[in-house]
Amino acid sequence: MISLSRRKSVHDAAERAYQRIVVQARNPMFFTEFGVPDTLDGRFELICLHAFLYLHRLKSEQPQSAMVSQTFFDTMFADMDRGLREMGTGDLSVGRHVKRMAQGFYGRIRAYQDGLARDDDAALSAALARNLFGTVGESAGSLAAMVDYTRSAALQLADQSAVELIDGYVRFPAPSRGGSNGVLVETRGRR
Repeated sequence: MISLSRRKSVHDAAERAYQRIVVQARNPMFFTEFGVPDTLDGRFELICLHAFLYLHRLKSEQPQSAMVSQTFFDTMFADMDRGLREMGTGDLSVGRHVKRMAQGFYGRIRAYQDGLARDDDAALSAALARNLFGTVGESAGSLAAMVDYTRSAALQLADQSAVELIDGYVRFPAPSRGGSNGVLVETRGRR
């Protein structure tokens, strides 16, 4: 039996991590410099990418991170549900939309994992092109910058302590067209 204080601690960590991921995903550089469309789809895709990066890192800390990982996922899709309702999506169809979004997220996880695991950037580039730039034509420079950013973020998350990450203190690199400049951005604030 999990204590109430432990459950609250896990919920707080998941909420903190999700807030930090949303703030990072809304960094204007992704839209102005990288060419990700500043649309609902583009914003959703950037949240999915950053959520994947966080969950991918937590996976190496199983079983200690299992509760936070699941609570983070639940928090993320509860926010998606809330967002759909605020946009006026009918109550009867919200569940169907959220289910489709969750299935899409699982597909992105597989594609991004495959892309990070390979030595060449072709698989990661294809996944990012399909997901981030699927509704617009991306430039080769924008796509290459997103591949560099994604790899840099994965490496920097790998260097962060498990305790910090399990507590929801996620740090991402600052997006930069010239690759990572080594500066970590601690994202703060609420959505």
